[in-house]
Amino acid sequence: MSDSDYQSDTLNDVIPESADVRRVVVLISGSGSNLQALIDAQAHDELGGEIVAVISNEPAAHGLIRAKEAGIDAVVLPHREYDSREAYDGALIKVIDRHAPDLIVLAGFMRILTPRLVQRYLGRMLNIHPSLLPDYQGLHTHARALADGVMEHGCSVHFVTEKLDDGPVVLQAAVSITQDDTEERLKDKIQAREHLIYPIAVKWFLAGRLHFSPDGATLDGTRLPARGLRLSHADAAEELDEE
Repeated sequence: MSDSDYQSDTLNDVIPESADVRRVVVLISGSGSNLQALIDAQAHDELGGEIVAVISNEPAAHGLIRAKEAGIDAVVLPHREYDSREAYDGALIKVIDRHAPDLIVLAGFMRILTPRLVQRYLGRMLNIHPSLLPDYQGLHTHARALADGVMEHGCSVHFVTEKLDDGPVVLQAAVSITQDDTEERLKDKIQAREHLIYPIAVKWFLAGRLHFSPDGATLDGTRLPARGLRLSHADAAEELDEE
């Protein structure tokens, strides 16, 4: 599939649908497995809204194909065509705003966001990170967990703030590490948990149940713990039918 199959600039007019439909824009850079989990939830009326656009900074991202196959606007905005992070994020803001989203979801978007972009969407932008935050912020989380010999690892959905991987945590899912676990095996286990909890957090937000504040996220008006709600290894394994 060529780049010409996708919208590739910021000049395309987008007419928002009814305001009754809660709108989601998803930002990706790669395969889009978490995007697919959100698409599947939407197909089963389990998302509480509609994914109206998928935007990628990488023209070859497989997630664009997933979006196209689901009938979702797939927009390529290559970061290499901009001479600074600020210029790129300025263009990205224009694309996002043309789709009038209620929520922006980062699903493997491998860009450090500028303060301008974060502040514009503060409180309505979620990310998923492959660790039990605040542990292992940043990259290579699985390798670091294995090297440290910890017994438990996992993933976290959190609100995005200016500090990397530091926004209020909403929901986590844990996995017990065994002696047989390799980095790749651990990645697969955690990715399955990402696909489980990300649609849940998105649905909470779109339903008006989940809110941001600098002091922490709230669900149904109640302040969540610092690490958010946590799905244990046993509970997640049961939900995923793991042996």
